[in-house]
Amino acid sequence: MTETKSEIQSQADKYMFQTYGRFPITLVKGEGCRVWDETGKEYIDFVGGIAVCALGHSSPIVTKALIEQSKELVHVSNLYYTVPQTRLAKLLVENSFADRVFFCNSGAEANEAAIKIARRYSYEKYGTGRNTIISMKNSFHGRTMATMSATGQDKIKKGYDPLLTGFKFVPFNDASAIEMAIDETVCGVMLEPVQGEGGVICAEKDYLKKVREICDRKNLLLIFDEVQAGVGRTGRLFAHENFGVFPDIMSLAKALGNGLPIGAMLAKEELNSVFGPGSHATTFGGTPLVTTVAEAVIKTIINDGILEKCRETGRYFREKLGELKETYGFIKDVRGIGLITGLELDIHGAPIVTECIKRGFLINCSQEKVLRFVPPLIISREEVDMLINCLNEIFRKC
Repeated sequence: MTETKSEIQSQADKYMFQTYGRFPITLVKGEGCRVWDETGKEYIDFVGGIAVCALGHSSPIVTKALIEQSKELVHVSNLYYTVPQTRLAKLLVENSFADRVFFCNSGAEANEAAIKIARRYSYEKYGTGRNTIISMKNSFHGRTMATMSATGQDKIKKGYDPLLTGFKFVPFNDASAIEMAIDETVCGVMLEPVQGEGGVICAEKDYLKKVREICDRKNLLLIFDEVQAGVGRTGRLFAHENFGVFPDIMSLAKALGNGLPIGAMLAKEELNSVFGPGSHATTFGGTPLVTTVAEAVIKTIINDGILEKCRETGRYFREKLGELKETYGFIKDVRGIGLITGLELDIHGAPIVTECIKRGFLINCSQEKVLRFVPPLIISREEVDMLINCLNEIFRKC
């Protein structure tokens, strides 16, 4: 986009590190699946904060929880018990495979906790030397030193050597590659059921079952990174439920707080004993404020028909994208599950993202040629149709 930058954009570029390739629009308001910029222009949002705003922008449910709790208690140290944190932990455990929860502030921190508990458990049970985690090529687990080291994309690692050791990388959707990579140093396997940042690559039908069987047979911990695909995104509360497979450890974030910073690492009871006092901590993890909001988000997703709507709208969306694929030869693939959808192209996606913004739609591109759509789970068929018409008009000129 070539528009002249506004004063706020110029100041942002002057005072902040340029770690983001920002588009020259300044968003000032949101409601439902719509956002508005400082000029008053409206956009339909198919990015949703990158799979964060599950209930939409300025959700009345989130606002109510936020206001009410802010009047009571915002933050205290985790040296003390709080009611909202306990309620959220109970809710997550009662609706998942897990028995225990650790709260933090982000997906990277949740994955950091997952890596640490896997290594510490293996140390306590087997002694030193069993500390390697098998991760997937094309994966994305975060930008801390540990989670970046666990990520299977070289482009995000450039210039940060030396990275942490103790990670092996194998192709995604290839269970035999995991088996071949296992030696006496391996303690676990870490993967995303849907590689979102990797281009919306879904686990194949029996892949996760095969990985689970390998981990059970080899006494390895299975870690599912559901930071992007969890909390309703796939039409189930957790992505692995679509495959009938359960991990030993799972990381969550993004949609959990609908925009407030919260992450969570969930695990089975067997791992509880190795994460005792002093083993791991965070100042702001699971404050009364964010856990109150997260509880409201989870209850709404479970009880208000959000999951069914997500499945139905997602199927409809991919059907419409499939019709575009039949028309335009440069569309290679339509894939996804629930409301995480990828449209793989033979051409670069960045110009299409820019053109969509001009026409009032926010979309995202990953891996240079995959248009990624992760809108609020409340997106309507009518809004989907509007985007499809927009894409059709753009594609005609490609």
